[in-house]
Amino acid sequence: MANLAALSFHGCPVARLGEKDTGGMNVYVLQMARELAGRGHRVDVFTRCHDPHDDRIVELCEGARVVHLSAGPLSESKMALFGHIPEFVDNLLDFAHSEDRSYDLIHSHYWLSGHIGLEVNRLWGVPHLTTFHTLALAKLRAHAGEDEAEMRLSVEGDVMEAVDGVVVSTEQERDDLRRLYGLDSERVHVVTPGVDLDLFNPGDRAGARERLGLNGEPTVLYVGRIEPLKGLDLLLEAVAMLDAADSRLLIVGGAPGRDDELERLRRRARELGIGGKVTFTGALKQAELPDYYRAADVFVLPSYSESFGLVALEAMACGTPVVASRVGGLKTFIRNGHTGYLIPWHCPEPFAQRIDMLLSNPPLRETMGWAAADHARHMSWGASADSLSRLYASLLEAPVESLARS
Repeated sequence: MANLAALSFHGCPVARLGEKDTGGMNVYVLQMARELAGRGHRVDVFTRCHDPHDDRIVELCEGARVVHLSAGPLSESKMALFGHIPEFVDNLLDFAHSEDRSYDLIHSHYWLSGHIGLEVNRLWGVPHLTTFHTLALAKLRAHAGEDEAEMRLSVEGDVMEAVDGVVVSTEQERDDLRRLYGLDSERVHVVTPGVDLDLFNPGDRAGARERLGLNGEPTVLYVGRIEPLKGLDLLLEAVAMLDAADSRLLIVGGAPGRDDELERLRRRARELGIGGKVTFTGALKQAELPDYYRAADVFVLPSYSESFGLVALEAMACGTPVVASRVGGLKTFIRNGHTGYLIPWHCPEPFAQRIDMLLSNPPLRETMGWAAADHARHMSWGASADSLSRLYASLLEAPVESLARS
C-alpha cells in the first residue's frame, strides 16, 4: 500500500460545510481519505491553517490525518492565497522531513493545490494526479456574472500540461476538459463521488422536524455555499411564487452577520415579501445535516454550474426529492420525474411549479423520496475509493519515465 499526500490548500476537510470556500470538495477529500486509509493506504491531507482553534494535526481515522500548515493570515481571501503558496510549500517539506516520511503519490485538489503539487513534485518526482472540482472556463460560460482571474486560467493550463492524470466526477467533465482546454481524454479518469450512507439515510422525519422546531408547514431546503453561482436569487423568487402560503425556506450555509452575500439575500427576501418565511441557519457540521434533509419536503439546488452536486445526492439518500438545475453532474444521478425534477431554464417559474407540485402532492413526494433513497443507496464512497485506489495502483506500477510528460 502507498503513502499518499493529498493537497487541499484552501479547503479544509474538517471545516463546517457551507462556510466560505467550503462545500462538496471538502467532503470529497475527507471521505476519500478515510476510505483509502481503510484500504491500507496512509493518507496525509495537507491544508492551510484557517482557524486558530484547529489542532495542527487532526486524526481522521487510523492511517488518515489532516495536517494544518501556516500560509498567510487566517482570514486571507481565496484569490489572495496564491502569494502564500511558497510559505505553504516550505512548511509542507519541513513537515515531511520532520516525520521522516516520503510519499509515493500526490493528489491535488483545486487549481491552487495543483500549482503546489507541481512545486513539490519537482523535488519528489512521484506521480501527481489532480482534481479541479470546478473549472474556470466552465464557470465563466455558465454564469455571466462570474469573474475568474487570468492567473487561475493560466495555472489550470499549466497543471493540466504537467500532471500524470486528471480525475473528474462525470463524463461531462471529461468532455469539458477536451472541449474547453484541449486535454487528451486518455489522461482524464472518471471517478464518481459517493455519499456517506451511514450518515445519510431515511430516518425519523417527524422527529427531525420536531428537533428543528418545524410544525406542519411545507418546508423547502437549500444546503451549500452562499454565492451567486448557486442561483439563490432564483430560489427566493421561486419561493415567493409558491401557492402554499405557509411554506418555509431553510438556507444552510454562510456566516450570518459576516457574509455580505448572505446579508444581500436576506434583504432580497424582505423585498420579495418573504423575509419571515426564510431562515438562514449559517454553516453546519456534516453530522447536523441529516435532520435538515429528512425534515424537508423538497431539496432545491438551482445552480448555474455544478461539477457534481454532492448535497443533492445527500438529500436523496435521506429520502427527499430534489428539484435542481439540469447542469453538470446533477444530470448524472437525478432521474427526472422519478427521483426529482431537473429544470433546464434558469428562471423562477419552472422551479416554483415543480416545488408546488411536490408540496401539494404527498403521495408523489413520498414515492419520489423512496425512489431517490433507493438510487442513492448504490452510490457509496467505498465504491469511489475502490476506483481511485485502482487508478493509484496503475500509476505506481508504471515505470517513472513513462509518467513524465513530453
